[in-house]
Amino acid sequence: RIFLNRELEELALVLTQAMDILEPGGRLAVISFHSLEDRIVKNFMRDRANPGDKMPSRLPLKARDLPQPTLNIIGKPVYASDEEITANPRARSAVMRVAEKVATA
Repeated sequence: RIFLNRELEELALVLTQAMDILEPGGRLAVISFHSLEDRIVKNFMRDRANPGDKMPSRLPLKARDLPQPTLNIIGKPVYASDEEITANPRARSAVMRVAEKVATA
């Protein structure tokens, strides 16, 4: 189902589109129900919160020349509580991640 509906590709696309319309200071909250989805969301947020991490460590650049972050990760991932899982067993795999768009200078 995930492959046929191209759900992972659509998720990656919508995250990029959400960043385009999100105002500085606006928050992006994503609830994923599958580990593959969560990995895409986690990597998307991490890469935009720490864009310089992908640069070679010995590259002779000054801090001001490094790419600036566009997201600030808010808190840790939120998982369903035992009470929520008892009330709704499908919530056991839900993970919510939140990030805030950084104002650009």
